[in-house]
Amino acid sequence: MTILAILLSLGLLFLGASLLVRGASSCAERLGLSPLAVGLTVVAYGTSAPELVVSVQAALQGTSDIAIGNVVGSNSFNIGVILGITALICPIGVERRIVKVDAPVMLAVALLACWFLWDGSLGRIEAAAFLVGCMIYTVVNLRQADAGAGSEQLTEVRAETDGKSRSAWLDLVWFLVGLALSIGGSKLLVWGASDLARGWGVSEAVIGLTIVSAGTSMPELVTSITAALKRQPDMAIGNIIGSNVFNILGILGVSAMVGPIAGSEVKVFDLGAMVLFSVAMLPLIWSGYMLRRVEGLLLLAGYAGYLWFLWP
Repeated sequence: MTILAILLSLGLLFLGASLLVRGASSCAERLGLSPLAVGLTVVAYGTSAPELVVSVQAALQGTSDIAIGNVVGSNSFNIGVILGITALICPIGVERRIVKVDAPVMLAVALLACWFLWDGSLGRIEAAAFLVGCMIYTVVNLRQADAGAGSEQLTEVRAETDGKSRSAWLDLVWFLVGLALSIGGSKLLVWGASDLARGWGVSEAVIGLTIVSAGTSMPELVTSITAALKRQPDMAIGNIIGSNVFNILGILGVSAMVGPIAGSEVKVFDLGAMVLFSVAMLPLIWSGYMLRRVEGLLLLAGYAGYLWFLWP
């Protein structure tokens, strides 16, 4: 019964995130935002909607281990599994800006999270610092994109957002239905994960770091695999890096602001694994500004090794 509930919740989260992004993207364009701005905000952050609603729900229910484990595990999963699989399907070309700016920012944010979570707690002051950082990162990205956006980049983003729909009311319906499905799915997932942890005799942190984090990363996984199959894998690495930054600054920031997180069982080992995956990406993408198949295989092997040490 618990397994079925978790599978149902993952389906609700995936469908909810898709509808939410669709409705919000169209609404944003209807309000005058450029397609590129929509892609960098609504679409990029919308794929992290499952992580957001699950972590906030976990914080509200007092299950801090799932709230933190979901974010930390998702960041490791994004790099180790999603980028690994994407590179195996099709090697990923990497823009210089990602190597010199975005990837180092992702690493710096991961190190900041380790510092704040070192004592297993996250207070509202630290949460506020995360949220301020998230706003700064978003504004800087939008300004740089508007200054250097080419027609090809605008075309790619417009294709991803599907543009503006015919009806504003339909946009609102898609958004509200997507939000409702995401909230319902998150409640079901947190309940199922907690029950599964008790039944299997493992900590909620382990469940959050593995099953919950992998499940909430499904939108990113599907998006990246689709891009790779269409031979446009370069979009995947930017989405993953942006998602990892938002997971920490936005999701942990909002979750801890809703209810301060304390007493987490997410260990230094798990935080260190997240940082190591971020560090490992730098030399891999620096070599010829390309993430090759063999390097994708190394990322997958590294994540498999992490699971072997993590799971009791």
